[in-house]
Amino acid sequence: MVPDGEGGFVEGWADLDPADWPVSITPATARDMERVASGTVITSATHIIVGRWRGDVSTKTRMLFEGRIFHITGIINVEERDITMQLLAEEQI
Repeated sequence: MVPDGEGGFVEGWADLDPADWPVSITPATARDMERVASGTVITSATHIIVGRWRGDVSTKTRMLFEGRIFHITGIINVEERDITMQLLAEEQI
């Protein structure tokens, strides 16, 4: 749910502000998923995205990169320090 500008909410994607965010995007391998997601439940992920910590990123966020769309399925705050985050993402095809 995102604000509709009139005091209510609508189903939709939350935009990042600012929208530019330098990250690395790599395909997720089975080994990556075991390492990153051990002890958690993950629906699915095709890519791992790593960048500086942002508090406005959630599983309601989608990322657009060169015409590709990534839906965030999981978020890891590396070492719980609010410095680096790893996102588990599923690319929309």
